[in-house]
Amino acid sequence: MPSVFAPRRLRLAHGRTLTLGPTGVLMAIVNVTPDSFSDGGQFVSVDEAVAFALAAVADGASILDIGGESTRPGADAVSAAEEQARILPVISAIARKTDALISVDTYRAETAEMAISAGAHLINDIAGGTAEPDILRVAARMGAAYCLMHTSRRADKRADPLEDQLAFLEPALAAARAAGISDDQLLIDPGFGFGKDGAENLDIMAHLDVLHRLGLPLLIGTSRKRFVATLSGGDNLSRDFGTAATTVITRMAGGAVFRVHNVSANRAALAFADAMIAREAD
Repeated sequence: MPSVFAPRRLRLAHGRTLTLGPTGVLMAIVNVTPDSFSDGGQFVSVDEAVAFALAAVADGASILDIGGESTRPGADAVSAAEEQARILPVISAIARKTDALISVDTYRAETAEMAISAGAHLINDIAGGTAEPDILRVAARMGAAYCLMHTSRRADKRADPLEDQLAFLEPALAAARAAGISDDQLLIDPGFGFGKDGAENLDIMAHLDVLHRLGLPLLIGTSRKRFVATLSGGDNLSRDFGTAATTVITRMAGGAVFRVHNVSANRAALAFADAMIAREAD
């Protein structure tokens, strides 16, 4: 198997590409929601969301992940129309103001298609194509990168967390490929925190090599999750310190993209991890 740190090209919508492998890539979380667990209601206007996104780019983010529906347990569902009303103006405005890559955090096919038309490059699907399978065809048709996330919020969850990863991801990847998505468009997200307890999250973090067998780059989303707070503290600052620690751990284990709230803290953490990876390669 090729080194997880070797350069590989991720193909995105609108003719863009991104090199993954040699250095970690930061994805900034821009939640345009009133009820996300750590930053809900932070942006009450398009201008505020755009200003935050541009500041994240200045801090070192290469990707901006725009979401319009909270994924925390117990969050209120929103309609497709409400989700689109929240995110599409933000995506359009960001696309006009920066060359940074834009990700849309949605499981809805219609929302994904509209977001790509508005300027997004990547679909970040927490349902891994299981909520609305048409989203796979949208990614294939529009040439978007597609991040397929594992979730344990399902009835057939297996007891072993690594077995559960493969039991979900292997058929989900087969469906994505059957829909016409090529491997150079695909990312995998282990789905830290989605139906997993603290021990399960740590088990997955300690055995990312199992997921590397699938041959695709990993997107890591630990930022401010409950299991991070359990070890580091419940306030956002403590969670950010803990998140930076998980960024180092998972980067050294081959993670490629890191979805975070605090870009500057994780940029500093990645700088050390990447320096050690480069030193070990010499």
